[in-house]
Amino acid sequence: MTEAAPTVKEYIVRTKGLSKEYVMGGQHLMALDGVAIDIRRGEYISIMGPSGSGKSTLFNMIGGLDKPSQGTVFIDEVDMAQLDAFELAWLRCRKIGYIFQTFNLIPVMTALENVTLPMIFAGLSTDEAQI
Repeated sequence: MTEAAPTVKEYIVRTKGLSKEYVMGGQHLMALDGVAIDIRRGEYISIMGPSGSGKSTLFNMIGGLDKPSQGTVFIDEVDMAQLDAFELAWLRCRKIGYIFQTFNLIPVMTALENVTLPMIFAGLSTDEAQI
C-alpha cells in the first residue's frame, strides 16, 4: 500500500524561496538565500548554526516580525505577506508563540503574569489564562 502524499493542511509552517538582504552602505549581505522549509503540525525541529548564519532572521520572518526581501511565509496556509497590520497582529496573537533570546519580561510582573499576559491580550480572562 502506498502512503498518500501529505496535504497542505498538514503543514503549520511553510517557506518558499525565502530571502533576506540587508544593505549597509554600499555593501549587500544575504542573511537568507532561497530558504524552503515545510514543518508539519506536531513536528519538532531544531535549527542550528553558527552566529550570523541567519537563524534569528529566519525566525523573525516566520514570526512575522520582519518581512522577507523575496519569497513567502505561510502559517496555517495563510500567506503572511497578504495580511494587513491588524490581521498580522491577530495571527501573531493566536497562532505564534515567541520566546525571545533576551526574555523581554516586564520586571514589575511575576513570571505567571508575564506568561499569561499574551493570553489576556487574546481575549481570555485572567482565570482562563492561568489554567
